[in-house]
Formats: sequence, C-alpha cells, structure tokens
Amino acid sequence: MPDGGSDRYRRYSRGYTRGVDTTIKIASETRDKLAALAKARNTSMRALIEEFAATALTADELRERVGRTTDFLEEEFGHRISQDESDDLRERMRQAQAARTAQVKTPRTGRDAAA
Repeated sequence: MPDGGSDRYRRYSRGYTRGVDTTIKIASETRDKLAALAKARNTSMRALIEEFAATALTADELRERVGRTTDFLEEEFGHRISQDESDDLRERMRQAQAARTAQVKTPRTGRDAAA
C-alpha cells in the first residue's frame, strides 16, 4: 500500500473502490452465450456472472467439502470411501456428463442446441 498503509489511504481506497465496475475481455461467442443465458433466466449478464462468482467453489472449498462429505459418510454409514471408489465414481460422473453434453449438441453442426 502506498503511504505505508496509513489510515488516510485505507479510508480513501475503501470509499473509492466500492461499487466500481470492471471490464473483462472475452470472446464474442462467450459474450453471446452469456447474453442468451441471461435472457433465458430473465436477468442481466452482470447478475449471471455475480451469481456464478458467489456460488462457484475454489479448490480449497472443494477439498474442504470433500473432507466433510467423507466424514459424514463414515459417521452415518460406517464406511470410509477409498481412493479407488472415489476415482470410479468421478469417472462415472464424467461419463454421464459427456453423455448429457452429447445429447444437447445438434447432430448437424455440433453446436449447442440452446444457443
């Protein structure tokens, strides 16, 4: 912080940055997709991105959730999930997601049917 972290600088920067907008550079295709998603949800692109940021988990949050879930399953059902079981479940989930994604694509263009 400039000024050695003085209270005056903190007061200034705190008041200055509150409510400041920012610009992000994304591909036009991504912008168009966000606009379509926002329109379908009857919201703004800003609200859509803010919702994503508020609900998406960081790597640390995901690890913490895995730990809580593993502990819960062991406490409730008396079974500790092994790494092999976890890997198998993760692979099955990837396969299910890939199958779902394939259903959404149109056969002719390979583009997302919702776009």
